[in-house]
Amino acid sequence: MQFQSTRVQKVKSSPSMVVSVLAKQMAAAGEPVINLSLGEPDFSTPTHVVDAAYKAMLDGHHLYTAPNGYSELRDAIVEKFKRDNNLDYSQDEICIGNGAKQIIFNAFLATLESGDEVITPAPYWVSYTDMALLNGGVPKVLSCGTEQNFKVQPEQLEQAITSKTRWIMLNSPSNPTGVIYSKDELAALGKVLERHPNIFILSDEIYEHIILSDKPFVSFAEACPTLKNRTLIVNGVSKAYAMTGFRLGYAAGPKELIAAMNKMQSQTTTCPSSVSQQAAIAALNGPQDFIAESTKEYRERGQMVTQALSEIKGLELKMPEGAFYAFPKCEGFIGKKTPKGDVIKNDTDLANYLLQEGKVATIPGVAFGIEPYIRLSFATSQKKLQQALTQLRSALAALV
Repeated sequence: MQFQSTRVQKVKSSPSMVVSVLAKQMAAAGEPVINLSLGEPDFSTPTHVVDAAYKAMLDGHHLYTAPNGYSELRDAIVEKFKRDNNLDYSQDEICIGNGAKQIIFNAFLATLESGDEVITPAPYWVSYTDMALLNGGVPKVLSCGTEQNFKVQPEQLEQAITSKTRWIMLNSPSNPTGVIYSKDELAALGKVLERHPNIFILSDEIYEHIILSDKPFVSFAEACPTLKNRTLIVNGVSKAYAMTGFRLGYAAGPKELIAAMNKMQSQTTTCPSSVSQQAAIAALNGPQDFIAESTKEYRERGQMVTQALSEIKGLELKMPEGAFYAFPKCEGFIGKKTPKGDVIKNDTDLANYLLQEGKVATIPGVAFGIEPYIRLSFATSQKKLQQALTQLRSALAALV
């Protein structure tokens, strides 16, 4: 008996989750593994947010809500876009889901016909392509390496567009590279997309508050106001407020698209968690000090990690502009041999070696659609990062 559909067989499990689970299993078995594979803030959720969740349970917020969530949360999201991005939305242009990942999945589920193309600049977040495949789409990956600062270029985008193109995926600040698109760079891409009125733009802005440089963040819809009526901005509370387990994402976009996404949600998860919604209201409407404090720490960690890695011959990188990842090119280690005599043929081999011998969990670049790179998350303490860098440096030095 065949237990998996053809569609399911086309996709892989989330690489970052697979590595993270393996690293946790090794740690549980007593191995001194330091897990730099998962993009999860190590800070505690702000106290006033936790208090709001607790109060919500005591006050009886334990029932189903409407598929598009509480009206109060949609108001808070509308105000957030006005406050942070100079964008005006109405309640019927807002949807809420169980994490930003579900928001993206619902968008594809609601819009993709079999064979529709989803332009995906690489490096990309690991789930973009598989979510497109699961919903009948065809990922069209555009390689954007270090020579173009990991950013899709206008002429590259123009050449990739066909009559089947349905979506273009943008992510700024980027996971895994940390690059930020400037207003001018977004506007240049917008000029291309203005000539193709049947394409939706998905702008994943989940890391907008984690800025590590002096380069400002600009939302795509703010940079390209004429395209706002076909742009879906995806965001959430997971990264900015250390609320990954609350599973609360949201999006803003044209009301017809939002209505279709809410319809999909009504037939899948019904609605977002009522308790998490109350916590998100507190996060968005309450004090924002946590963001500045955590970002200051991320910046210090990023500088420390970048400096240490840049001193290792064979790695090539620069300080990320946003998010909390280092994404060094590791071409200098491809072809080398381990102390056991195994050849490092690609970045997957290198990541496996670093996990098994260096006891540091990283993600190979191939998971993000580009080789040879590795991604390291610095969303962990400086003490753990220093130990991880020591172990990584030692493991790499043993390659010949």
